[in-house]
Amino acid sequence: MRGAHDPDVGLTTLPSGLRVVSQRMAHAATVSLGIWIGAGSRDELPHEHGLAHLLEHMAFKGTARRNALEIAEAIESVGGDLNAATSVEYTCYTARVLGADLPLAVDILADILTASSLTPEELKREKGVILQEIGAVQDTPDDLVYDRFLQAAFPDQPLGRPILGTAKTVKSFTPEAIRAYLARHYHAGNMVLAASGAVDHAELVKLAETHLAALPASPATPPERESGRYLGGEARVTSDEEQVHLVLGFPGQAFKDGAHYPLQIFSAVLGGGLSSRLFQEVREQRGLAYAIDAFHWPFSDCGVFGIGAGTAPEDVGELIEVALSCLRQAAEDTSEAEVARARAQMKVGLLASLESPGGKLEQMARQVLLFGRAIPREELAARLDAVTLEDVRAAGRSLLGHQPTIAAVGPLKGLPTATRLKQAARAAD
Repeated sequence: MRGAHDPDVGLTTLPSGLRVVSQRMAHAATVSLGIWIGAGSRDELPHEHGLAHLLEHMAFKGTARRNALEIAEAIESVGGDLNAATSVEYTCYTARVLGADLPLAVDILADILTASSLTPEELKREKGVILQEIGAVQDTPDDLVYDRFLQAAFPDQPLGRPILGTAKTVKSFTPEAIRAYLARHYHAGNMVLAASGAVDHAELVKLAETHLAALPASPATPPERESGRYLGGEARVTSDEEQVHLVLGFPGQAFKDGAHYPLQIFSAVLGGGLSSRLFQEVREQRGLAYAIDAFHWPFSDCGVFGIGAGTAPEDVGELIEVALSCLRQAAEDTSEAEVARARAQMKVGLLASLESPGGKLEQMARQVLLFGRAIPREELAARLDAVTLEDVRAAGRSLLGHQPTIAAVGPLKGLPTATRLKQAARAAD
């Protein structure tokens, strides 16, 4: 079927359950395409922690038809490239080629997903690479703090586990463990083939029918995803860094019925740009941080809101106090002008991403995984326009009173406890 508001968007569900979605861009000479799997790090069993990410690495290391070098040569001989990514809730394998080379790209992506060789030699090599990645995060405090933040916000839950896994779990993976994970999650009903740019939808469907026919059918009882439950807490990593890297957090909203839009706008008002309250007060007026921002991460069933910054150890207490004061104040007196400015920023960001084949590709694929359809940009803009000033203020007020999360890396002598933060978040100015 075609998109109700966009004649260039096509969506077809094959008998196997595989969904194929595409958008033709008349001006494009290239096509961006990929296969999205509706499983990420939160879908791993405890002993599989890090396995979804390992699969991303192993995908390009050889199949029954091509070794790793042949995969690279095949795509690069036509000027294309391959990539992959693992997130909390999905994994994707992508390619970009000229429109005429779409058949080759689909063939390669299908090959690595249906016939990966998973040799012990390549597995051992990639384990070593991932262990280096894990070590790099430990040495990068502004990355490490966000891992610790999710762990503290969602303790003892798959949603809170770092995507890379741990050295112990990564070392333990076997080809049999990988195949067991693939059997649970890599089936046609849990996948979306998406393409954007110089693509014909009918051709893409035929290519899917030819090259992805070997995908296993959906299991009779698909695995259930453990629900995310924001609990809040603390994560402190003391080190001898020059700065304290910290993230403050509160429960957010899920991708559901547009409930996350007011909190998205509130995060932009609070810390989304140079005119935001946090930037003006923390950076411009007080000089407490070079950069500070607010964010909202919605997931399929929950979400988390946060404020991230880096500051000198002697300023950490004041920065937290000022940030919480800005949050409380914004929840009460955010103005129509601030909402309009934040809404405009979000629209420009949305439209800019949709103007590129890669940006449109990711949005379509994720929407089909989450909602079963590609949402037209007009509908997205209308949802933003429907958010009222009181909706935004209420979203801000909804953050207060909950157990906050604090994650920090650096010299932490002056860092308040989560209990003290909860008191400060609720306090009146």
